[in-house]
Amino acid sequence: MAQSAFVTGATGFVGSHLVRALLEQGWQVTALVRDCADTRELQRLGIGLRPGDVTDASAVLAGMPAGVDAVFHVAASTNTWSRQNDLQTRVNVGGTTNVIEAAVQRAAGRLVYTSSSIVWGFHDDVIDETTPWATGGEWINYLRTKRLAERQVKDAVRDGRLDAVICNPAHILGPGDRHNWSRIIGLVARGELPGVPPGGGAFADVREVARAHLAAWRRGERGANYLLGGEDITFLAFISKVGELLAKTTPRRAAPAWQLKLAGRLAVMKAAVTGTPPALTPEGAAMITRHTHCDSSRAQDRLGYRFTPSGELLRDTCDWMRSEGLLT
Repeated sequence: MAQSAFVTGATGFVGSHLVRALLEQGWQVTALVRDCADTRELQRLGIGLRPGDVTDASAVLAGMPAGVDAVFHVAASTNTWSRQNDLQTRVNVGGTTNVIEAAVQRAAGRLVYTSSSIVWGFHDDVIDETTPWATGGEWINYLRTKRLAERQVKDAVRDGRLDAVICNPAHILGPGDRHNWSRIIGLVARGELPGVPPGGGAFADVREVARAHLAAWRRGERGANYLLGGEDITFLAFISKVGELLAKTTPRRAAPAWQLKLAGRLAVMKAAVTGTPPALTPEGAAMITRHTHCDSSRAQDRLGYRFTPSGELLRDTCDWMRSEGLLT
């Protein structure tokens, strides 16, 4: 009999790749989808769709099959605009509460929670799963809510109510990206990139991140974290590689951090008047002006996690964007 999975965030970047990885391995998949979500791809794949939002506890419970083998909680808000913090907290914290409680009531086999490397905060040295969380970053609501959600998962494991594993991806790139780094690639393609932030980090292949989630369900240690990084490069080197692939000129130097932080503050002031979400916020500026190095040895050793070279990963992403008409 096929193993069964319940997935939140299945229409998103990571979630859609996870659904395909599950189907490739013969799983029976049920996904919780919002009314406003584009579900055409999921319908084509033929998975079970259950209407609801993670912020609605009754919808999560009704959508989750009893005795499901795996729950993959991928849905999250990555917002960095403080005006939307309340909604983000309801999604990231309240939504995780609802998924945990449903998993307990439905006697689910194991929960795999998609967190982020951001929960460790800002460190100058290389981080791994044993690194203490840095203080001072919780003014960024995304960081704060992902930490709170992780604590909920770990508390449920510690109390013996739940079997769970946590995946912590770094920067995620690959085919299917419509809202993340693809926006930067599009700006380079159109010659509209205003500048390059001085930070950097590890770039993970979304396809390998999806496979690692399955491996975490199979082989992950109960209650453990698994950092999912990749090749570690500066944002300047990343943009330079994009320019080479697209035959476009890119900046030779990164913009100073103070300039981006000032731009974030000014953009938020303008957004307060117009109501239009700002392209950059102080929270976003704080994250892109730092370089976080992460050690993925635990995931490589125990989950078989693999890196994709940044040049190859960018080429695959750009090829997909061209096929979708996102690059002209």
